[in-house]
Amino acid sequence: MENSVDNEEVKATPNSAEHESEKRNVWGAIKNFLWELFDIQSDSDREATIESVKKDIPFKGHTAWILIFSIFVASIGLNVSSTAVVIGAMLISPLMGPIVGIGLAVAINDVLMMRRSLINLGIMVFLSVMTAFLYFKISPLTEETPELLARTYPTILDVLIAIFGGLGLIVAKTKSGTIASVIFGVAIATALMPPLCTVGYGLAIGNASYAFGALYLFSINAVFIALATFIVSKILRFPLVRYANSKRRKRTAQIASLIAIAVMVPSVWLFVKLLDQELFEAKAKEFVRTAIKYDGAEVVKSTQNHKTKYIDVYLIGRPVPQSKISEWHSQLKETEKMENTKLRIYQGADQSGEMAARLSGEVKAGILEDLYVKNEKLIHDKDEQIRFLEDQIALVKVKNVPFKQLSEEIKINYDDLESFGYANKITTNFKKIDTLPVITLRWKPNVSAKQRNTNTKKIEQWMKLKMKLDTLLVESP
Repeated sequence: MENSVDNEEVKATPNSAEHESEKRNVWGAIKNFLWELFDIQSDSDREATIESVKKDIPFKGHTAWILIFSIFVASIGLNVSSTAVVIGAMLISPLMGPIVGIGLAVAINDVLMMRRSLINLGIMVFLSVMTAFLYFKISPLTEETPELLARTYPTILDVLIAIFGGLGLIVAKTKSGTIASVIFGVAIATALMPPLCTVGYGLAIGNASYAFGALYLFSINAVFIALATFIVSKILRFPLVRYANSKRRKRTAQIASLIAIAVMVPSVWLFVKLLDQELFEAKAKEFVRTAIKYDGAEVVKSTQNHKTKYIDVYLIGRPVPQSKISEWHSQLKETEKMENTKLRIYQGADQSGEMAARLSGEVKAGILEDLYVKNEKLIHDKDEQIRFLEDQIALVKVKNVPFKQLSEEIKINYDDLESFGYANKITTNFKKIDTLPVITLRWKPNVSAKQRNTNTKKIEQWMKLKMKLDTLLVESP
């Protein structure tokens, strides 16, 4: 019996070993498959890639004309808000050369390539902006289309397009037997061409904010494309440029490292900043959609400002009571990452729910939206101005009080008055701050309480008339 048990254990041992061996073989096969699937080093032609990038850097002759024509086509597409036309311009755009050259030059410590890339990048930007400026200057169509407005300020999506477009571009260029370089332009033209056209549009119509915003967007995209090229070049271990002079090689490596750090650190910071802005706007929109609800009231429009941390909501229909608005404020404070955000509610004067229901569909389609928002904002601003001017008038009155003259006159009329004082009392109900004039009277001990009260009321009436005040506080301790 014992022998049979031993035999079973002996048989089980080889089976376990075989099972472990099979598991290792399967895992090894999976690793090999994944390595072959994602491996880009074995099929990369580094020397040919460097030569190809150098060849695409210059902007002259055919390349310059192709750029001009593609910018014209893209400007027309943006002007008529046609995505198909913009895509058509991207197919013939040669924008990638100098930007990829900058990223590769930093990666391989090639100062000459860096200099040529920067010069040609400047030529590229100048040609593109001037072409777009010329088109929009002579074009009779100057309307601000959605395609143009979308390129006046960077978003996190623009940065992601630049990153993945740049990665796809440089990976494709490193492949042996690479595809025609014009096709690669599509990967980054999406991020580069429209902003440059919008810069020309902003200059043509005299809108500096549009021009600088679009140029800012282009700069961000160009930096991230160059950064993607730099990272891939380092991963693929592109050979560094060799210099005969060791000091020059060391100095070049230091310069390249400084440039890489100068590009990477602000890029990461900018990416985090834009991501934070997008998250804030997304949470603000979600809060308005889910929390701002009241029977009979309709949300016309809502805006959010990441810098000031304000959410403005415009309502029409039945007025929302202050208790409900306070509840919304509390909900906003309890929302994650929105604790420091402030909610401002603007309500229309129309109190009929029928009016809100009738306008609901139209408002959502954009009809009357801008007019309503502008009027509500204007009324709100005027109310603020009125309150401010009233406070200023009160302050002027306070500063111009003829105290000496008043004290002499009151002393003549009231011999029993021992002292007379004037001061301004600042009060608040936690919604607004008011300045209240205060008169202090101190009577002689021999004056009866009845006489004090009678004289105090007379002095109060006289002071209001004399100083032309609606409110006045007289204290007689």
